[in-house]
Amino acid sequence: MTAIRLLLVDDDPLVRAGLSLMLGGADDIEIVGEAADGGEVEALVDRTRPDVVLMDIRMPSVDGLTATELLRRRADAPQVVVLTTFHADEQVLRALRAGAAGFVLKDTAPAEIVDAVRRVAAGDPALSPTVTRQLMAHAADTTADARRASARARLAALNDREREVAVAVGRGHANAGIAAELYMSVATVKTHVSRILAKLDLNNRVQIALLAHDAGLLDGTEER
Repeated sequence: MTAIRLLLVDDDPLVRAGLSLMLGGADDIEIVGEAADGGEVEALVDRTRPDVVLMDIRMPSVDGLTATELLRRRADAPQVVVLTTFHADEQVLRALRAGAAGFVLKDTAPAEIVDAVRRVAAGDPALSPTVTRQLMAHAADTTADARRASARARLAALNDREREVAVAVGRGHANAGIAAELYMSVATVKTHVSRILAKLDLNNRVQIALLAHDAGLLDGTEER
């Protein structure tokens, strides 16, 4: 089995040491590098080729949001999981919109952090249903009307079947669940998800979920 290559980014050396000890103990995870600031990340990614970057969102020079945006513009971008001390932080939401695959709290149980890294490496978002609801509620608090109009305009590029898949992704369903719900094969679901990502210029399923929420697909208020 090929180990998941992981890069740790946090300005606190004690936090990095704790994460390295915790995650380095997993048989399927290899710590390939550490950085103390977001400004170091791109050079380290070039040198170490990680599969996943575990990124502190608040750093004194280049923050995790900026570093995430820069990384996710790359053709060979690794997956990013952001670290935070807050459940519903506007910066976390912005990081997810920038392409991060999820986030974990710094006081999360070690086993859950390890699981989050594994999930993201496998292409799944590292967001619990509770956290997803908190983020969605937080997102709705500001500039909701403008976001809704923009999201609806972007979703006009999808056909009906793709829209149904986008709704299911937004509700947190895995591919097997979507296949059963919509009476299609798992392979067909994967194809639809890939097409949605390409048509809407998105990075991952988390961004599909956020866009579906913004457009009102998840609360039944979308106008067709």
